[in-house]
Amino acid sequence: MSNAPFEMTREELEAIHEKFREVKHDINNTLAVIMALSELAQRNPAHYEKLAKAVLTRGPNVVQMLQDFQTMLSAKLKDGPPGPSAPLSGVF
Repeated sequence: MSNAPFEMTREELEAIHEKFREVKHDINNTLAVIMALSELAQRNPAHYEKLAKAVLTRGPNVVQMLQDFQTMLSAKLKDGPPGPSAPLSGVF
């Protein structure tokens, strides 16, 4: 990383803030679904399949959103174009 002075416009900061809000909202929604299905599965084992499906489909999406956000922030800090995001590991 460079020791050059860091500058960011208000518009760039607002764009980062908006992206952060979107990521936070999506993570919150994903966790709410998983928590609700977990409670249902405790009461009725038939919901375990829905829970597993939600975790397996929504989990990687959350990881990808976080990686994309990290790439965007890194690009702003390095003042360069974003590089390719890391492949999903399948581990949450």
